[in-house]
Amino acid sequence: MDLQTVAADELGRSLSGVGVNLLCRDVQAMAAFLEGVMGLAIHRASADFALARHGAVLIQLHADGTFGHHPLLALVPEAAPRGGGAQFYLFGIDPDAACARAEAAGAVVLETPADKPHGLREATILSPEGFAFSPAIALP
Repeated sequence: MDLQTVAADELGRSLSGVGVNLLCRDVQAMAAFLEGVMGLAIHRASADFALARHGAVLIQLHADGTFGHHPLLALVPEAAPRGGGAQFYLFGIDPDAACARAEAAGAVVLETPADKPHGLREATILSPEGFAFSPAIALP
């Protein structure tokens, strides 16, 4: 399936497992963060929608306006960071390299890279929308 050209209804019918959808004030800034800092592949990037791919996982980015009639939009804060309490692990991405790219891009590194007792080297970086992304690699 070509993610650049697939029809919305065909894409929707193809999805399975767990889906991640992030409501964004600025879809293009969020897509640029995921591509530039985390190294994810971005497809269909527009002002209203984008797809980010990490392995087999698709992350959908929707602009607030596309959720105009959905009750979830009423729960999203206007000014505060949106991602409080949610953490998205991106396994297989070097946290040291991601933090260097984040700092170069002016992103907030909330937690610098560290070896954790649960067998991962990880960091936590805030996206422009305030979502917490944790690049992580397995320790030897």
